[in-house]
Amino acid sequence: MTAQPSAGRRRGRLTVYLGAAPGVGKTFAMLDEAERRRTRGTDVVVGLVETHGRAGTAAKLGDLEVVPRRAVDHRGATLTELDVDAVLARAPEVVLVDELAHTNAPGSAHPKRWQDVHVLLDAGIDVVTTVNVQHLASLTDDVEAITGARQRETVPDQVVRDADQIQLVDLSPQQLRRRLAHGNVYRPEQIDASLGRYFREGNLTALRELALLWLADRVDDALTRYRADHDIAGTWPARERVVVAVTGGDESETLLRRAARIVQRAAGSELLAVHVLPTDGLPAAPPAAIAAQRALVEALDGTFHTVVGEDVPSAVVDFARGVNATMIVVGVSRHSRWRQALLGSSSAEIARLSGAIDVHLVTHEHARRGARRAARPSSLSARRRAVGWAVALLAPVTLTLGLLALGSADDSLSTELLLFLAGVVAVALVGGRRPSVAAAVASFLCLNWFFTEPTGRLTIAEPENALALVVFVLVAVAVASVVDLAARRSEQAYRARAEASTLAALSRSVLSGEDTALAVVERLATTFGLEEVRLEHRADERAAWDVVASTRRGPGTGSRDVTEVRVDDTRRLVLVGRPLPAGDRQVLEAFGSQTAIVLEHRRLREQAAAATELEHAEATRTALLAAVSHDLRTPLTAIRTAVDGLAAPDVDLDPEDTDALTATIQESTGRLERLIDNLLDLSRLQTGSVRPVLRATSLEEVVPLAVEPWLADVVLDVPEDLPLVRTDGGLLERTVANLVSNAVRHSPAGVRVAASATGTEVEVRVVDTGPGVPDDRKGSMFQPFQRLDDTGTGLGLGLAVADGLARAVGATVTAEDTPGGGLTMLVTVPRADAPEGRP
Repeated sequence: MTAQPSAGRRRGRLTVYLGAAPGVGKTFAMLDEAERRRTRGTDVVVGLVETHGRAGTAAKLGDLEVVPRRAVDHRGATLTELDVDAVLARAPEVVLVDELAHTNAPGSAHPKRWQDVHVLLDAGIDVVTTVNVQHLASLTDDVEAITGARQRETVPDQVVRDADQIQLVDLSPQQLRRRLAHGNVYRPEQIDASLGRYFREGNLTALRELALLWLADRVDDALTRYRADHDIAGTWPARERVVVAVTGGDESETLLRRAARIVQRAAGSELLAVHVLPTDGLPAAPPAAIAAQRALVEALDGTFHTVVGEDVPSAVVDFARGVNATMIVVGVSRHSRWRQALLGSSSAEIARLSGAIDVHLVTHEHARRGARRAARPSSLSARRRAVGWAVALLAPVTLTLGLLALGSADDSLSTELLLFLAGVVAVALVGGRRPSVAAAVASFLCLNWFFTEPTGRLTIAEPENALALVVFVLVAVAVASVVDLAARRSEQAYRARAEASTLAALSRSVLSGEDTALAVVERLATTFGLEEVRLEHRADERAAWDVVASTRRGPGTGSRDVTEVRVDDTRRLVLVGRPLPAGDRQVLEAFGSQTAIVLEHRRLREQAAAATELEHAEATRTALLAAVSHDLRTPLTAIRTAVDGLAAPDVDLDPEDTDALTATIQESTGRLERLIDNLLDLSRLQTGSVRPVLRATSLEEVVPLAVEPWLADVVLDVPEDLPLVRTDGGLLERTVANLVSNAVRHSPAGVRVAASATGTEVEVRVVDTGPGVPDDRKGSMFQPFQRLDDTGTGLGLGLAVADGLARAVGATVTAEDTPGGGLTMLVTVPRADAPEGRP
C-alpha cells in the first residue's frame, strides 16, 4: 500500500533536525518538538524513534502514541523498520521518523528511509526527522578525510535542502565529549575508543564547521529565492561577496590578489571575478590574458564569470546586484587625466551606480599611464592598400579634369561636393581610412582651387562655401573611419569565427576519442595549411626537446617560416610553413592553451584507466586473500584434525572411526585440490598463459570424465552419434566439471547433463532444479569471487574459470532458467565439420 498525492491534497511539511555530530541531542530536540505540538492540540504519533538503549531517550517518549514497527526477517535475524502502511492507515497530522539516512532491510518497499518519508509527505502527513551532517552525500569524502571513517549510509543533499524547516542541533566539542564520558551517548565499553578516534576535539570542531557552512549555503539559497519572489532589487549584505571587475589588462592580477586578501578576512566569504564582453561578442582583451586570469581566480578559490553588456559599468553593477555582492573591487583608470576629464572613467561610473554596494578602488603601477595601444595592423592586404593609395591620388585629379572638361566650374558647388564625396567613399571602400583621408584632403584642395570663388586661389569668398567644404572634409573623414572600422570588425569577426571553428574541431576530436598527440598536430597542420607540425616535450628547462608527435604534408613551395607556440613549461608546438599573420598567431595561442587541456585530459584519462585496473586488481587481491584465508584453511583444518586423530598414540580407534577420519581426509583433500586447481586456472587465464590445442574430439570422451566425481547425483544423456567437436578435450572437461560441481552443490534433487547437435554446433546442458539465479545477477555471475548463495563456502571461482576456459577453446557458456525452477548452464561448442569462419 503506497500513497499517491492527489491534485487537491496538500503535501506534508518536512522538518529536519540536523545534528553536527552523533550524540548532540537531535532526537531529544525532535521529541521536545513533538511534545510542544501535542500540547497545542496537534495529532502527533511516533513512527520510529531509535533509543539505542539510552534510558533518557526512552523516557522522553513519555505517553506519545507509537505506531508498531514492521518486522522483517533477514538471514535468520528479525529486524524492525518503519511501517509506512500502518502510519498511512493511522493518518496522523504529524509523524516522527528518526535517522533519515537509514538503509532499510532487504525486502522493504524502498531501499532508503528517506524514500519512505517522501511517501508520507505525498500523503499530506507532516514529518519531523533527524539526520547527522556526516550522512549528507556531498560531504562523505570530507567527513572521511576528517575522521578516517567512511559513511555507508547517506542521504542526497537535495532531500534535506528541500525541507520546509531545518533546525541545527549543536554542542561545543567539550560539552559533547563530556556527554560521551558520562555514558549518555554510548555504552561504557565503547567510550574510550570513541573519545580517542571519532570524537576527538579536532574532529568535532571540523564537523561543526561543516554543518554551519552547509546550513549557511542552504539559508543563502532561501534568501536568494525570497528576494526573487518579492522583486527585491537591492542587496542584502548577509554574506561577504566580493566582485572584481577584470578587464584582461596587466592590472587585473593586482586587483584579484587584493580582493582575495579581503575575502580571507571573513570566513565564508566568496570571490567572484567578472569580465564584460561587448555586445558584438568580439573579445576586448587577448584570450590568453583572460585564460591566465581565469586560472588565477580558480587558484584563489574564486569563480570567474563572463557577461555581455553594452555599457561596462552598468554590466558590472548589475552582476554584483544579481549575486547579492557586498563589495566591488575596481582599479584606478589607466587613461590619462585629460581623457578621463573628457570621457570619464569606468571606476567612477561604477562608484556612482553601485548604490548600497561598497566600491574598493585599488591603485596599481599602470594607473593613469594611458592604455597601451599596440600598433594596429591594417585589416587589408598590401595589394589592396596600394590600390587604395593609387585611387586616392587619381580620383581627385580625374574628377577635376572631367568636371573642367564638361564646363562645370560655373555650376553650383553642391554637385562637385557630392561627386568628390562619392570618390572619397570609393577610396575608403578600396584602401581603408588613411588613403581615404588623403583623398578627402586632395579633394578639398581641388574643390577650393578650381570650383570655389575666387578660383585659382586657396581662398573662399562665400561663407556658405567655406562651411560646405569643412562639412565635406568632416563627412569624408567620418565615412572613411566608419568603413575602416567595419573592415576591422569584419576581420575580427572572421578571426573569432576561425578560432571558434578550430577549437570546436579540437573539442570534437576529444569527444570522439581522437585526442592523441598525433591527432592534435594533424588537426593543426590541416587547419592552418602548414608544411610540418611537431609536438615536442622536455623533462625540464635544461633538457633537450624530444619529438612526441609530428606530421608532414609534403614539401612546401613557399617560405619555410618556423613558429613556436608554447603549450606549457614542458611542451611546445613547432610549426613550419608559410609565414603566419598576427591574427593567426593569436588563434594559435588559444589553440596552444586548448591543446594543453586536451593533452592533460588524455593524461588524466590514462591515469584513471590505470587506476581502475589497479583498483580491480587490488579488489581481486583483497577478495582472494579474504576467501583463501577461510576456504583454504577450512579443509586444511579438517585434514589436520583427522590426521591428529589417526596419529594419536593414546587413542584406540575402532574401524568405523578410522574410516570416518580417512573419509574426512579424502573429502577435504579433494576440496582443497579443486580450490587450488581453480586458483591456478584463474591465474593462467588472467596472465594469458592458457594455450589450447584444438582438434576434432568426441564428447563421449570428455563429458563422462567431467561428471565422474558426481555420478551418484548426475543423470547423463550424451548420445553416441553426436558429431565431433573442435576443441581442447582437457580444457572442455574442466569447463563441464566446474559447471557440474556448482550445479550439484545447489541442487539436492540431482543434476541432468545432456548433449545435442545443431547445424554448426553441439550444445551441452547442465540442468539443475535448485533456487536459480535472479536476472539482475546473471550478468555478474561469471566474475571471480561471485558466490551464488549465502553459505560462505567456496571461493566463487567455479563459474569464472568455466567461462574463461570455454572462451579459450572457442566455446561459450550462457545461463538460462530451468522450466519449473532452477538454472541451466548451456555450453556451446563448434562442430569439427563446421565451415571456417562460422561458430
